[in-house]
Amino acid sequence: ILHFLKHGKNGIFCIAWSHKDSKRIATCSSDGFCIIRTIDGKVLHKYKHPAAVFGCDWSQNNKDMIATGCEDKNVRVYYLATSSDQPLKVFTGHTAKVFHVRWSPLREGILCSGSDDGTVRIWDYTQDACINVLSGHTAPVRGLMWNPEIPYLLISGSWDYTIRVWDTRDGTCLDTVYDHGADVYGLTCHPNRPFTMASCSRDSTVRLWSLTPLINPLQINILADRCWDEIIGNTDRAVESGAPPLLCGKVSRDIKQEVEKLTGNPRGKKLRWFSECFSPPGGSKNLWDLVAVIKGQDDSLLPQNYCKGIMHMKHLIRFRTSKAQELTTVKMSKFGGGIGAPSKEERLKEAAEIHLRLGQIQRYCELMVELGEWDKALSVAPGVSMKYWRKLMQRRADQLIQEENDDVIPYCIAIGDVKKLVSFFTSRGQLKEALLVAQAACEGNIQKSPLFTTSGSSNSGGNNTDDYNELLHKVSKELAEWYFQDGRAVLAACCHLALAMANLIRGNELELAISVGTVLGESAAQATHYALELLARKCMTVTTWNLAADLLMMIPDNKLQLVKLCAFYPGCIAEINDLHEKCNLPDVEECMRLAETIQADGDIFESIKYYLLSTEPEKALPIGIQYVKEQLCGSDWTLDSVCPYLDLLSYIRTERLLLHKCSEFRNELLILCGYIGALLAIRRQYNSIVPALYEYTSQLLKRREVSVPLKIEQLSEELDAWRACTQLNKPTDELPCTPPSESQRMVYSVLVSRIQEEPLKGMVGPDYVTGSNLPSHSDVHISCLTGLRIQGPVFFLEDGKSAISLNDALMWAKVNPFSPLGTGVRLNPF
Repeated sequence: ILHFLKHGKNGIFCIAWSHKDSKRIATCSSDGFCIIRTIDGKVLHKYKHPAAVFGCDWSQNNKDMIATGCEDKNVRVYYLATSSDQPLKVFTGHTAKVFHVRWSPLREGILCSGSDDGTVRIWDYTQDACINVLSGHTAPVRGLMWNPEIPYLLISGSWDYTIRVWDTRDGTCLDTVYDHGADVYGLTCHPNRPFTMASCSRDSTVRLWSLTPLINPLQINILADRCWDEIIGNTDRAVESGAPPLLCGKVSRDIKQEVEKLTGNPRGKKLRWFSECFSPPGGSKNLWDLVAVIKGQDDSLLPQNYCKGIMHMKHLIRFRTSKAQELTTVKMSKFGGGIGAPSKEERLKEAAEIHLRLGQIQRYCELMVELGEWDKALSVAPGVSMKYWRKLMQRRADQLIQEENDDVIPYCIAIGDVKKLVSFFTSRGQLKEALLVAQAACEGNIQKSPLFTTSGSSNSGGNNTDDYNELLHKVSKELAEWYFQDGRAVLAACCHLALAMANLIRGNELELAISVGTVLGESAAQATHYALELLARKCMTVTTWNLAADLLMMIPDNKLQLVKLCAFYPGCIAEINDLHEKCNLPDVEECMRLAETIQADGDIFESIKYYLLSTEPEKALPIGIQYVKEQLCGSDWTLDSVCPYLDLLSYIRTERLLLHKCSEFRNELLILCGYIGALLAIRRQYNSIVPALYEYTSQLLKRREVSVPLKIEQLSEELDAWRACTQLNKPTDELPCTPPSESQRMVYSVLVSRIQEEPLKGMVGPDYVTGSNLPSHSDVHISCLTGLRIQGPVFFLEDGKSAISLNDALMWAKVNPFSPLGTGVRLNPF
């Protein structure tokens, strides 16, 4: 449209629209000029620099202010409202060229600059000074981005292949990302989801990132229905040293305004809007649309793009029928002309014509089938009988299925063979098509063809609605599992809302699971309570113990969970008593007296509880461990008879568990938790960590002096029996699968009787977090559990070196709370 030539043949490094005046645009070049012009090409200002100008940025608070970064190592600020071509401010301090500058969108007068000296500097225009230097990059800084909601959050990208997230209040580097394999240049933020950002690199990739984990207390404040002052605030409060994160941007203010307009109980809308604000664009909007449908929202309020996502079953047929009406083109298909040599084909055709003229229609049809002319055969088959026509249609369908030919679809539809068609689509991985057919059958749109009797009466074939519903649920679960194993837990939840909560929890989308479960209510109560427990465990590692208590108080029967929280709390006596009071529990001295009294009465579980809450929690260890050992010495114990005791004991404060006087009890607790964890992993089908848990337990038995009713040989036998009976050793051409021996069957039978069924519905199966199937990091990590290269997110153990996949870490923590390194430290990957 327009062609600007004021820089001549010199390279232009940066171009920027004014945020406040869309008619003004700035360019900077290697000729040393920053030129301000209108969009029609008229030059308004030419600011001369002593060297090349690499970056410029308009202030988002003052329409007449622009900053530049120059090769002479300086940052300059110009004021366009004056006629002077001299800078209003010159900031010095960088030791190499300045490549980028960025004004803060939330704090007036604050800007940052990135330089080839590897630092990012924060400047305060009002103080005419550098207020912070962010050091950590080992190469020139190229990308810069302020977060539009958290005023102190700054992201930078560098030639050292890393992206760093900074707290500009004190210069702390909150996170360093090593995923890119080359220089990082560009950083940008989603306009409506301020915690979803994108980066680009010379490794030819664009990557999407979520900053939500950095502001997790905010999400929990929203879930706990805290007041607005703990969620949204002004920039002055937010940038105070040590202050918790507060939302200060336009997106959060708009949400607050919309919530305050609502009448009645606005919590459902509030949870949805903030969930969409925090979540990356990976299906959360689709999920909330489905939740709205379940809660009875009028279909006219559904968004236009609803039909492009995963729809509710009741909408599938209607929306697809509407789509079909738009497509009015009729497609005609022809089948092959015959098989065998041409001479044989001619003879068969002649014979068929004779049979037809003689009225031998069935023979004619069979010959046409042999020739491959199915259309002709099927067109006259009703002349024999409808039963014969249906049989012929089934034969044709079977043939097309063997050929994996899409032409099978009309044949199956015509005879109402829904199961065959669903099986065909499923075998090809076309699960959405299978779902559509199953739903159409449930709604009565596909029926078995009538079979006419000799008396002329008809029989509908007895459509079995229950069978179709069962088929529909089966396909829905398969589609959900496909999305889940692809690392897309939110879309898996969309596919099968009956399992939505389980998929979200197994995908570690805990905040979203609680939000959805809260809105769904009683039907999702059990899963919501489990998600609240896991999220509370997450809060036990940071200074958010009160939030953990608030979350657990959302569970109706919460006393045991609150006991565990208070038992693990590492504060001083006064702080512990304050938490006890909040949780309606006695103070530590009273707990000690109660424990001694209850122990004398013989109530083991209750005495363990109160000892853990007392001033001497280590006294709970010998009581609980001795009880578990006695149970394991018997022949009729089950997981459910020992798990509650070990789970409760595992919440002893870490510093008490690591005391030298507790060494023997600590070793026995780690071994027992490892063994019971292996059985829990078998129950939940966490197959990838079962061998590691058995190996972990065996190694502890070898290296530590303990007295537990477990033998290394027993562990080895159980692991081999489990492998043999579940056929995890996949057969190959060279190594066929060996059936389990009789002794292995007996060992496995005993295991199954002890394990019993998982009480939490839908929680059986491995965990898959978002990004599980993404390529490995450029920095290769080997799992200390499997010895294999880790694909997807990595979780580092407490030594800072050992790594396992985040999926394995989540599954391990759900069945064995202690670290795989055997240190006695609790694992918390949530």
